[in-house]
Amino acid sequence: MADQIKNGRWVKYPLSLRILHWVRAVLILGLIWSGWTMTGLPEDTPMEKFSFFYHNHKQFGVLIWLLAVVHLMIRWRNRALLPQTPMGLAPWEKLLSHVVHRLIIFLTLLVPLLGYSMSSSFTQSDGVPFFFVGDLPELLPKNDAAFEIFDALHAYGAYALLFLIVLHVAGTVKHRLADKGGETDVLPRML
Repeated sequence: MADQIKNGRWVKYPLSLRILHWVRAVLILGLIWSGWTMTGLPEDTPMEKFSFFYHNHKQFGVLIWLLAVVHLMIRWRNRALLPQTPMGLAPWEKLLSHVVHRLIIFLTLLVPLLGYSMSSSFTQSDGVPFFFVGDLPELLPKNDAAFEIFDALHAYGAYALLFLIVLHVAGTVKHRLADKGGETDVLPRML
């Protein structure tokens, strides 16, 4: 069994968390790319192109938020069985790993909420769609000054999330190349 339990803990993360990890990674990187692309479109871009990017960016942002909530619920339910932080990590590596992971989880909840707030408060917003459910209710009053604040916070949050993802990947690659097969090579736990 791939998820064997050793010393009371899984050797790998549960399959549900591994799948969520990789699906979220692809979706988050796709959303960051689409955010750059859509905000860089010239003003004379056909409305269909604007609509395509903004419409899908919003609904996939809601999906990311929902997946982050599901991820937290699965982690909470299985917290006693999750793999431990490798003992071979230096204290600063353990601290950095914990901080980066927690900030990534926090930002995958916060950035979509800021995007929702941005869309909800924008006076010219056409709503926040979510696939086949339809438009989600806009809970904030229309206010372009608030929109500008949410817009800036959403962008800064996305850049911070991208920076943390780069740190996360760099740490994984460092331990993979330097410690292949060693205790701190954590990549196999997520495959």
